[in-house]
Amino acid sequence: MPCQLPEARRRNFCEVAIGFTEEQALLEAQRCISCKTPICITGCPVEVNIPHFILSILKRDYVGAANIIRDKNSLPAICGRVCQQEDQCEARCVNAIKGTSVGIGRLERFVADYQIDCGSFATPFIAPPTGRRVALVGSGPASLTAAGDLARMGHKVTVFEALHKLGGVLAYGIPEFRLPKSIVGIEIRQLENIGVEFVTSCVIGKTETVDELLDEEGYDAVFLATGAGLPYFLNLPGENLAGIYSANEFLTRVNLMKGYKFPEYDTPVKVGKRVAVLGAGNTAMDAARVALRLGPEKVYMVYRRSRAEVPARAEEVEHAMEEGIEFKFLTAPTQFFGDTRGWVTGMEVIDMELGEPDESGRRRPVPITGTEHSFDVDTVIVAVGQGPNPLIQSTTPGLNTTKWGNIITDETGLTSRPGLYAGGDVVRGGSTVILAMGDGKRAARSIHENLMSTNCSRN
Repeated sequence: MPCQLPEARRRNFCEVAIGFTEEQALLEAQRCISCKTPICITGCPVEVNIPHFILSILKRDYVGAANIIRDKNSLPAICGRVCQQEDQCEARCVNAIKGTSVGIGRLERFVADYQIDCGSFATPFIAPPTGRRVALVGSGPASLTAAGDLARMGHKVTVFEALHKLGGVLAYGIPEFRLPKSIVGIEIRQLENIGVEFVTSCVIGKTETVDELLDEEGYDAVFLATGAGLPYFLNLPGENLAGIYSANEFLTRVNLMKGYKFPEYDTPVKVGKRVAVLGAGNTAMDAARVALRLGPEKVYMVYRRSRAEVPARAEEVEHAMEEGIEFKFLTAPTQFFGDTRGWVTGMEVIDMELGEPDESGRRRPVPITGTEHSFDVDTVIVAVGQGPNPLIQSTTPGLNTTKWGNIITDETGLTSRPGLYAGGDVVRGGSTVILAMGDGKRAARSIHENLMSTNCSRN
């Protein structure tokens, strides 16, 4: 995929990956061998007919190709940018056995962008109104997917968002240089065009409870997709010093509240000369690359395992390295130091080695005694994971959760409460956009079947 050069992009928020040209898209599409049994489809959580849309590209029917994707996926321009295709459909591409898989995600982005550029959106088939109403809580990828499917099935759909902007993690978590917010807005407008209603600045669990939605507002079902917005910390000495952010706070300030455009936007973000980001997942990678673009002299990424165990997308790791972020593998923080003003000035770390695999399957990091050492930092961003916000769980009686607060569902997305479904990160913990979309699709199908059953009971 053509990209901005590292020396240019490390100081701007413009999109890093430029996208295929038509010629490149046609060459890539020619690599698809049209398997008799296209197992790439089974690797797609939202069941896109991949060979069919690639065949349309070869016929130069790019809008038609986009519409084939939209038949299953309401957010193709978003998925084409941030879906981990390499672990999903592309991992099952037959070409990968002896070489490189077809760039399915890049082709998806090409046709979705083509459709946006020419403004040629087909009106999808909408089933006759069923008279049923469904409330969806949260406006991230799981909810947007479920909203699109339910609206097309003929149900009246309302999406409630706690923040003032729609998109959930797509808006506050993923930086502009990976996913322009204009793209998110365009995809959401397509949902509005088929009748989905959006309500912002409405905190379900506080403004209204789930029971009020079901019993007083008259919704026939509720889908909870509130994400994982509660950051985890390390509970180390000095972690409460000024200059130490959670990745959620840092990314929300910059991505959602346009902190990178201060003073044009009233959201100052203090970043010093030396920034350390703790963790190595996709959120950590985003935080490090955002921090780099705000102008520090040095950005470190501190990770307690080795390069082989890094959970972030390989492409994002490569981009981060190209842009000059320094990785400190097999290194873990032990405490933070501050000055008399209470601002962080440094951190102590210890070298690690890898032991036997733990419950996650990754080799367990083990401290090496006597290797403690320090280095100067004046900003630290903690990106070691996040859990669900407990508000809805605490205000919804009878809703079963795990000990970490994640909502428990069956395979259809149904919770322990009749009529109440859930999906995405509030069920899975921090996961991927496409898996959340798969949850939304399954839940929509289950909600529809339940609502259309003879007695329409909430079970």
